[in-house]
Amino acid sequence: MYDMIIVGAGTAGLTAGIYALRSGVKPLILECEAMGGQITLSPCVENYPGIAKISGMEFADGLMAQLTNLGGEVTFGRVISARKIDNGFEVCTEDGETYEGKNLIIASGAAHRHLGIEREQELIGRGVSYCAVCDGPFFKEKTAAVVGGGSAALQDALYLAGICSKVYLIHRRDTFRAEKSLIDQVMAAENIECVMESCVTTLIGEKKLTELEVTNLSGEKKTLVADGLFVAIGMEPHNEVFRDLVDLDEAGYVIAGENCKTRTPGVYAAGDCRTKTVRQLTTAAADGTVCGLVCKAV
Repeated sequence: MYDMIIVGAGTAGLTAGIYALRSGVKPLILECEAMGGQITLSPCVENYPGIAKISGMEFADGLMAQLTNLGGEVTFGRVISARKIDNGFEVCTEDGETYEGKNLIIASGAAHRHLGIEREQELIGRGVSYCAVCDGPFFKEKTAAVVGGGSAALQDALYLAGICSKVYLIHRRDTFRAEKSLIDQVMAAENIECVMESCVTTLIGEKKLTELEVTNLSGEKKTLVADGLFVAIGMEPHNEVFRDLVDLDEAGYVIAGENCKTRTPGVYAAGDCRTKTVRQLTTAAADGTVCGLVCKAV
């Protein structure tokens, strides 16, 4: 039996593993996709304290190297069930493997919703982004576009308006679903242009994004010059498998506070998968730190 099972090998999960190992605790980390999580998609990270500039892949590789040098163990496997047992917790993966641990850390992350249009994946890091705070500064005094109509999208547009020369805010409906104060700020911003009842249908540019084609509800198309496209149409946590052990909010995030504790003693939630206001590398690492140390304390 492991001292802790960590589901997810993103920044939160790997940080929890590092702290656990340094405390003499034996963790198992289970990952169903790529080591490092969402940050591996970022070509350049410039907002992590103490590291002036690094690619997301290099950052993730550094975490993995630190973990393995401490004797950490990472296993590929998609968790399909998790339950309480007498002396801890049992998780099962889709390939039929079963693991037991005294504690369970849910660090399953959350995936950005994509537009699902042609070339979107190809242009990630070359004009297409899902994090305005992370990548916005690369578009200083350039033209950017934001897709979305909720509070997050409007916050992104306002943030970018302070950096970019012009910002298009593209929304498929005729009204925004954001807080009124944010709507008022967007309407008052001189360099934000709202493109309503429209969807991005084509990404244009050879080696990097240069233009967007948008189509309105009447089928009319127009082209917008844009150096960057920030997609802010929500995120999708994958926490249903843990519903018997934790409470989830309406959006599917694990309800847990800054101590990362859930309603079940011994079960913790770290990183983007839990309820929180800010989701950044630093907050994921902070959660991982808490979990790695709290599990040692119990």
